[in-house]
Amino acid sequence: MTAAAPGSAPRPHWEAWSGLDVLPSLEPALLVPEGRRAVIVAPHPDDEVLGTGGLLARLGRLGRDVLVLAVTDGTASHPGSTSWPVERLARTRPRETQEALHRLGLGGARVERVGIPDGAVTENEERLVEWLGARLRPDDVVLATWRLDGHPDHEAVGRAASRACAALDGRCVEFPIWMWHWARPGDTRVPWSRARRIELDEATLALKRRAMEAYVSQLEPDSTTGNPPIVPPYALERLMRPFEVVFT
Repeated sequence: MTAAAPGSAPRPHWEAWSGLDVLPSLEPALLVPEGRRAVIVAPHPDDEVLGTGGLLARLGRLGRDVLVLAVTDGTASHPGSTSWPVERLARTRPRETQEALHRLGLGGARVERVGIPDGAVTENEERLVEWLGARLRPDDVVLATWRLDGHPDHEAVGRAASRACAALDGRCVEFPIWMWHWARPGDTRVPWSRARRIELDEATLALKRRAMEAYVSQLEPDSTTGNPPIVPPYALERLMRPFEVVFT
């Protein structure tokens, strides 16, 4: 994740907007009924926590089966860095995912890696559709990044997941991440009529924060390039709220 796009609204503007308060709440037990599997399609390691970490914690407490499909290993996050070369990122970021899931109470959740290069999901979208089609079940509840999220990899994942689910007559639910950094309250480009809130109590939000802290590679400045953290504090603030939003 990089700096917010020009025109993005500060967190207080979002908090002051009543539109978020009136979004219908959606219970995880209804989103993923008993006996169904939740499948999270994450473009990069940490997207599953940023977008649905609280939901995943709640699903874990319900005893739901959770599968995380890691589309890329996020190896393009530190271009030009000698501290975080591609080889180190390829080893570290998958381990960070496993630790994050453990902190959410999902140590037994499976993670399958697609192996598409970071930044090249659009070029490999057909491959991803086929890969998903071979692994998804018709009764899965698939959660993927929003197809208009504002990041090419996120959007390609959203499109591919939607297409794969449509072919199986399955259900695809989308979640925004980058949207919070370019949209403004009430933005007409956002499908608010499809938006639902997943409520997070204080303990669940604390678990989400702790899970995100597992992504050390994304949270520390890079001393070899002088670059700030990939996920800066203001970005975390927008995504660490007492609720998560999904588009049903």
